[in-house]
Amino acid sequence: MNRAVNRTIRSAVTAWPWLALFALSAILVLMRQSSPAILTYPDGWTVPLVDWTNVAADWIVERAQPFFRGLARGLDAAFSLVQYVLTTLPWICTCAIVLVISWQGGGRKLALIATVGLLYILMSGYWIEAMNTLSLVLVALPLAVGIGFGFGYLAFRSRRARWIVMPVLDLMQTVPAFAYLIPILLLFGFGPVVGLVASVIFAAPPMVRNTALGFQSIPPAILESARMSGCTGWQRFLWAEIPTAWRQMLIGINQTTMATLSMVIIAAIIGGFEDIGWEVLSSMRKAQFGQSLMSGLVIVVMAILLDRITAAYAARALPTASFAGLPTARFFAVLAIATLAAMGAAALLPGLWLWPEWAVWSPAQDINSAVETLLVHYGKAMAALKNGVLYYVLLPVKIGLERAIVPFTWGVTFTPAAKAAYWAFAGLACLVGFATGAWRAGIAVVVLAAFVFFGATGLPWVSVLGFAVLLSWQLGGWRLAAFAGGATAFLLINGIWSQAMLSVYLCSVAVLICVVLGGLLGIWGASSKMVSAMIRPVNDMLQTLPQFVLLIPALMLFQVGDFTALLAIVAYAIVPMIRYTEFGLRSVPGTLIDAGISAGCSPWQLFWQVRLPQAKPQILVGLNQTVLYALGMLVIAALVGTTGLGQLIFLALGSADAGAGLVAGLGMALLAMMVDRILQAVMRRQR
Repeated sequence: MNRAVNRTIRSAVTAWPWLALFALSAILVLMRQSSPAILTYPDGWTVPLVDWTNVAADWIVERAQPFFRGLARGLDAAFSLVQYVLTTLPWICTCAIVLVISWQGGGRKLALIATVGLLYILMSGYWIEAMNTLSLVLVALPLAVGIGFGFGYLAFRSRRARWIVMPVLDLMQTVPAFAYLIPILLLFGFGPVVGLVASVIFAAPPMVRNTALGFQSIPPAILESARMSGCTGWQRFLWAEIPTAWRQMLIGINQTTMATLSMVIIAAIIGGFEDIGWEVLSSMRKAQFGQSLMSGLVIVVMAILLDRITAAYAARALPTASFAGLPTARFFAVLAIATLAAMGAAALLPGLWLWPEWAVWSPAQDINSAVETLLVHYGKAMAALKNGVLYYVLLPVKIGLERAIVPFTWGVTFTPAAKAAYWAFAGLACLVGFATGAWRAGIAVVVLAAFVFFGATGLPWVSVLGFAVLLSWQLGGWRLAAFAGGATAFLLINGIWSQAMLSVYLCSVAVLICVVLGGLLGIWGASSKMVSAMIRPVNDMLQTLPQFVLLIPALMLFQVGDFTALLAIVAYAIVPMIRYTEFGLRSVPGTLIDAGISAGCSPWQLFWQVRLPQAKPQILVGLNQTVLYALGMLVIAALVGTTGLGQLIFLALGSADAGAGLVAGLGMALLAMMVDRILQAVMRRQR
C-alpha cells in the first residue's frame, strides 16, 4: 500500500506542470460565462498584420509589376508555342513519340500501359484539353528542375545557404498553394501563366532536396580519385559529381513532374483556360458527376503515365558514376523514324490527324443516370450515415459533448449527473495512471476527456497555448517549446484562432479515422501477400489522383458540408498510414520473430510484444505524413463548404486579398510545422 502511495506521490511531483495547467484550465472554464475573452481571443489584442501585408504587397506590386508582366509575356510566348505544337500535331504523331519514350524507359510493358492510357484520353474526347495541360507541364517542368538544381547545389556547397534554403523549402511545401497564388496573380496577371509560375514554385522543392541529397551522398573516394587525376573544379563537377548524383536527381525529377501536374490542376481555379483542370472544376460546379469523373480520370491517366515514365528512367540509372538512363543515339534515330512515319500516315488518312467524333466514347450521361438511381434507392441510407457521423462524431468534436448532446440530435439530455459521472470516470482513470506510475497515460486521459467534452471551439485559448508549449517542452526542450508557443501566438494575435480550431477539429477526426482504418488495413496487408497486392494499386491510385478528383464522388453522393470534406480528406491522407504500417510490420527482423516463437508466444502476443513495438517508429512516420496530408487537403475541402483556415484562403483568393491569404496560409503552415516537429520529437524518443 505504501509503495503505491509513494509511486502516486512521485508521479504527481513529476507531473506538477500538468496539474497546474489543469487547475488553471478548471478556473478558466468556471469563469467563461462571465468573461467571453476566455474562449475568444480579444479583438483589441490582435495586430493588423493583414493590413500591413497588403500595404507591403501594394508597394512591391506597384514597383515590380512591369518587370513581372514582361516576364509573363515571355513565359506566355513559350507556353503558346508549345501549346500550338501539341494541339496541332496529329494525335498519331504525339502517341508515337510517347510510345517510343515509354519503350526506351520501361520496355514493352510500359509501352503497353502508355498505349492504353493514350487510347482512353482519345476516346474520352478530352484530347485537346489534355494537350493544353501537358503544354503547361512541359514549360513549367524544365524551369522547376533548373531552379531546383541550382538551389540544391548551392545548399550542398554552402552551409549558410543550406540554413536559409531548407526552412524556405519547409514553408513552400507547407503553405497552401492557394495562399501564394494571390501575389502571383497580382504580379503576373490573369491567365495560364499564373498556373505556370505557381507550378514552378510548388514543384521546385523536391528537386532541391533530391539534388542536395544526391551530392551529399557522393562517396569521398570518388572525389578523391578526381583530385588525384588532376581534374579541375569544373571537370570534377561534370565528370564525377553530376554522374554520381544522377540517380537521386532523377528521383527528384520524377517527384517534380508529379508536383507540377498537381499544381497545374489547382491553378485552373484562377488562371483557367481550356485545360483538363478547368473541365473538372466546371463540371463539379455544375454537379455533373459523369463529366467530372470522365475528365478526372484523364488527369489520373496523365499522372500515371508521367509518373511511370519518369520513374522508369530513374530506375535505369545505376548507383554508379555514370549517366545511366539517358537516351542513346539509337533512341533518337527510332524516335525520328517513328515521328516521320506517323506524320506521313496522318497526311494520308484524315482520321489519324484528328480523332474522329464517332470514335469518342463518353458514358457521362449513363453515369449521371446511375448516380440518380443510386440516390433514389439508397438516398435515405446515405443521409442516415451522414447525419449519424455529423451528430455523433463531428459535432461533439467541434462544439463538445456538453453542447452536442441535446434531445434534437441524441434524443437525450446531458444532465448534470451525467456530466459529473463523465468527469468522475476521467478522474478515476487518471488516478489509476498515477497510482501505477503511468502518469503520462493519466494526463492523456484528462486531456482527451476535456477535448471531447468542450470541443475544439470550446477550449480556453490560454489552456491550448499552455498545452502546446508544455507538451513541446517535455518532448523536445525549450527550442521546440518556443516554436510551438510562437506558432500558437501567431494564430491568436492575427485573429484567426477560431478558424484554426475549426481546422484542428476536422483534421483530428480525419486523422483518427485514418489511424484506425489505415492501421488495420496496413496490419492486414502485412499479414497477407494477397491482401497487400490488392491494396497496393488502390494506394497508388489514391496517391496519384489529384486532390480535386477525390471531391467528386463525395460531393455528388453527399452534397456540400463537413461530412463530404471528411471523406475527401480521409481518402487523401489514409495512404501513408497504410503504407508505413505495412512496411514497419514487414521490416521486423526475422530473428526477433523466431525468438518470440521459441519463447512460446502466441500469434497475438507475437504481434503486441514483438512486431508492433519494432514497427512503432515507421508507424509514427506514417502518422506524421497523415497529419500533414490532412492539413494540406483543407484548402481543397473549402470548395465543398467547410469552414476554417482553408475557407479563409479560398475567400482571399476570390477577392485577391494578398494579406488575408498569406496570413491564413502562414498560419496553416505553422500549424503543420508544429505538429510535424512534435511528432518528430516523439519519433526520436522511440528510436
